[in-house]
Amino acid sequence: MHNSTDTTEQSYHYGVIKRAIELIDADGADLSLEDLSDAMGMSAAHFQRLFSAWVGVSPKRYQQYLRLGHAKSLLQHRFTTLDAAHAVGLSGSGRLHDLFVRWEAMSPGDFARRGAGLRISWGWFDSPFGLALVMGTEKGICGMAFAAETGAEPAMADMRSRWPDADYVEDPTALRPMVDAAFAQRGETALHLIGAPLQIKVWEALLRIPSGHVSTYSEIAQSIGSPKAVRAVGTAVGRNPVSWLIPCHRALRKSGALGGYHWGLPVKRAMLAYEAARDDGQRGGMA
Repeated sequence: MHNSTDTTEQSYHYGVIKRAIELIDADGADLSLEDLSDAMGMSAAHFQRLFSAWVGVSPKRYQQYLRLGHAKSLLQHRFTTLDAAHAVGLSGSGRLHDLFVRWEAMSPGDFARRGAGLRISWGWFDSPFGLALVMGTEKGICGMAFAAETGAEPAMADMRSRWPDADYVEDPTALRPMVDAAFAQRGETALHLIGAPLQIKVWEALLRIPSGHVSTYSEIAQSIGSPKAVRAVGTAVGRNPVSWLIPCHRALRKSGALGGYHWGLPVKRAMLAYEAARDDGQRGGMA
């Protein structure tokens, strides 16, 4: 199924992040390194190393990114307007950190066939956000699901239901180069967008939101020329089949509320915190 040693290590990391979120929410005030490490049942030095390896900043500093109110701060300081980047989206390529992403969309006619005649490889992989199910065609990654909150079997059933007539083959080896590049955020990977025309427009808009930044559902609706279709846009964001790489976690409500997340809100919060912390680390300071 998957490499149990690597998966155990990364799932453990995500488990620590999840517990840290729960502690921070329950306490309300900043917790010291000793408070956090004691609550996790590990030494302060080990806890510090684990956090720094995971995201590149200290646990004390990372609390600022994990807080529920951080989404509002992101909207104030890291909001992205997508209209100016419209031409970039049409090129079918973009950059996330040091990862170059190419994408190609399936034709509406092929999508209507519900995956019939399509060979989809799949495998379970280690990720910074726990166990990940990745699916791909010969053209690129078409599915990415995170099972930490939902469980493995529901994640698999969810993804297969999107293209029910496809031929599914377990083949992690075929996917590994693209997956390794995706999670390392370095090199190059390809995406195969399989969805209805409106969904693909929304997913292409999401691909234009830079890492460490956020946008809103209404801004995305505006950028695709359907300003009144905010609810439909929200549904399309929620149906994004390639989480993390098509960054639906960067879509927030105008109020600063997180909105929903298909694979669980703790995963969305961890992703936003991870990206903001890495972005600030590269800039050398907090926003």
